[in-house]
Amino acid sequence: MTTLADFDRVPLLFGPSPIHPLPRLSEALGGEVEIWAKREDCNSGIAFGGNKVRKLEYLAADAIATGCDTLVSIGGIQSNHTRQVTGVACHLGMKAVTVQEGWVDYHDLAYDKVGNIQLTRIMGGDPRVDPAGFDIGFRDSWQRALDSVIADGGTPYAIPAGASDHPLGGMGFANWAVEVGQQEAERDIFFDHIIVCTVTGSTHAGMIAGFALEDRDDRRVVGIDASGTLDQAIDQVTRIAQNTADQIGVGRTLRDDEITVIPGYEGPAYGLPDAGTVEAIHMAARQEGMLTDPVYEGKSMAGLIGMIRSGEIPAGSKVLYAHLGGQTALPAYAGYPGLGAPEREITAH
Repeated sequence: MTTLADFDRVPLLFGPSPIHPLPRLSEALGGEVEIWAKREDCNSGIAFGGNKVRKLEYLAADAIATGCDTLVSIGGIQSNHTRQVTGVACHLGMKAVTVQEGWVDYHDLAYDKVGNIQLTRIMGGDPRVDPAGFDIGFRDSWQRALDSVIADGGTPYAIPAGASDHPLGGMGFANWAVEVGQQEAERDIFFDHIIVCTVTGSTHAGMIAGFALEDRDDRRVVGIDASGTLDQAIDQVTRIAQNTADQIGVGRTLRDDEITVIPGYEGPAYGLPDAGTVEAIHMAARQEGMLTDPVYEGKSMAGLIGMIRSGEIPAGSKVLYAHLGGQTALPAYAGYPGLGAPEREITAH
């Protein structure tokens, strides 16, 4: 039987990403839930790291094995993913072509010049800006980019949005789940709730598959939807989780209660924060000095805060918050109220 250890990966991380407690945030939320963070935002020396670098360990190994020389992917203008794809390509001596679509309806003058796309350009990537709106599905613009690499004599390796809808897309975070189990054993702690942001789905799905190897029912993996397309996100998480579970030897159909995606924290649309997102960004920053972003982590942090306040995460719980990165997008939102613009323009709820 094939196991997770049988899949090739290229080492791109420092090692296990660190976990640490967030005592001031826990106290600010009543002191009855113990909150920790696992820090994918500082997991690698490549392009400021982030959750996609962990996924790309497996995809890059496959790209090398199949003789590809150019990583071709897609995301929004301020995509953390395309920044990480470009960084990994640089690290491995490959080329990168990234389609950068207009996924976010935000038109600050600096939005397409700073943050992630600035870093992609500094690394010598080939970002191709396209006006198409948000969709986690396959795109014609991505196919055109793949075709252009072939036309220029290159051999492209296709990486979908978020490195998600790919046969190996869930492997990185299946391995993350195994890593969490090892860190729990070292610290004699058990996290009964895992909180993660969900958009393209493979981060959350990989966790579900990896924790399914434990075959226990007292751990809840909770995805906080930040896509604004809930049904599509649930479908993608479910499919990727089961496909990953089948590949790594879980040996059973995943239960419905293992797949949880919570709506209500996605804001007005993908990439746009609401007052709750901004409050969550402020709370994490001012209680712990931990920076989160308005696209992903601010929304999952808002979900964590909301679920503790509502009692959905009950007193006595031990929660592990998966910090996936994303802070590199913050400069693109410097004109947004509460994220650089005067705070008085935000009304918190």
